Amino acid sequence: MTTLAAQIRKNLRLNVTVSMIDAAFFGIGWGFSSFGTIIPLFVSQMTTSAILIGLIPAIHAVGWQLPQLFTANWVSRMRRYKPAVLMMTIHERLPFMGLALAAWLLPHYGVGVILPVTFLLLIWQGLGSGFTANPWQSMIAKIIPADSRGTFYGTQAAVANVLISGSAVWAGYLLDWFDSPLDFVLCFSITSAALWISMAVLALTRDPEDTEKEIPTHQPSVFAGMGAILRKDKNFRWFLVVRILYQFATMGFAFYIVYPLLKLGMGEIEAGYLTATLTITQTVANVGLGWLSDRVGHRQILIFGMIAASISALLAWYADAVWWFYLVFIASGIANVAYWTIGMAMTVEFGTETERPVYIGMSNTLAAPATIFAPVIGGWIADVAGYKTTFMLSALGGIIVALILLFLVKDPRRTSAILEEIPELLASIPEPIQSPGTTIPEQKNHHES
Repeated sequence: MTTLAAQIRKNLRLNVTVSMIDAAFFGIGWGFSSFGTIIPLFVSQMTTSAILIGLIPAIHAVGWQLPQLFTANWVSRMRRYKPAVLMMTIHERLPFMGLALAAWLLPHYGVGVILPVTFLLLIWQGLGSGFTANPWQSMIAKIIPADSRGTFYGTQAAVANVLISGSAVWAGYLLDWFDSPLDFVLCFSITSAALWISMAVLALTRDPEDTEKEIPTHQPSVFAGMGAILRKDKNFRWFLVVRILYQFATMGFAFYIVYPLLKLGMGEIEAGYLTATLTITQTVANVGLGWLSDRVGHRQILIFGMIAASISALLAWYADAVWWFYLVFIASGIANVAYWTIGMAMTVEFGTETERPVYIGMSNTLAAPATIFAPVIGGWIADVAGYKTTFMLSALGGIIVALILLFLVKDPRRTSAILEEIPELLASIPEPIQSPGTTIPEQKNHHES
């Protein structure tokens, strides 16, 4: 075992504990300023535009995905990732202080000033998370052994989800107890405090310097590195196709609350129960699928997730009563965990330590346009041909993605393990015995012929 590997094993218990506490405080903060509920409610006080309100979660998702490729070269030259993580994560936490101030100043400056300021803060927060994502994922891939990453990511996400659920309930009480703007000021302030505590805990992570890592003196542009990877790594090319097509396979997910509200007479209280069903499902699935993926392989869990995505869309297409949507949300929760949690664990299996940041960046940045366009296309189809058509096309997309995973994508961890064993196998082959007076002819490389 190398010195670096020994240090990582020595610090493993501490690093896992730190990461779980970090996730807990992050979850508390996230619940009080959810991009799916609390922030849209705040923005809805200033505008009734469905487009603007609908952009809120998309801004965060694209902000997280888009910068990762452009930070890849910078991250790939690091021997320690933690300093960059701490420097960049300030920009995903500081904007919530700005939101608290914006909410407080709304009665004084009005919608014309505070609405654009709010969206600028959301863009800043999204990009801050995106600039943090690559060094953070690279750090986790370094300090968590490969055979435990699925379990780690799943458990961490489950811890965060549990705290998100609880704090979201308390956020609802705050909104009920206090008048505006104090209600949103309190929510955003609690988020800010929890996220700063989370950052302080994250700073306790032990990220030993990697003195064994080979860093080339000349670093090609990230686009040259991207081109080289796309040319040589067919397996990763198909994985990228999966990452992109998934957005279209799940474009119906955005309407799973809207459809029963508009078409099946569902009340707002039942909408809350459906949201709770989704959160509980994702909490359980994060732990279960993370553990299972370390044993059967990440690819197999992704296939299972895509089948779950198709089932959820088919159930939504068939549903003629609200109760069907409990099953819809259970299946969609499993699909989301498979794509985000297990997909993240699988992404860091591609490439070498030096190449990994480029792989991480490509898998997220190149999927960002689809993240924006898929819900827009799904909404257009729903307007033109009805929600059921969107659900049916989503189900078809999920089946296509599952087939691509089944026949065209290989598990990168198992492939790399086989490649690592080849030199040992070759070394174990005994030398041929020469009989006296004979000569073994020198073999030519076919390029020399």
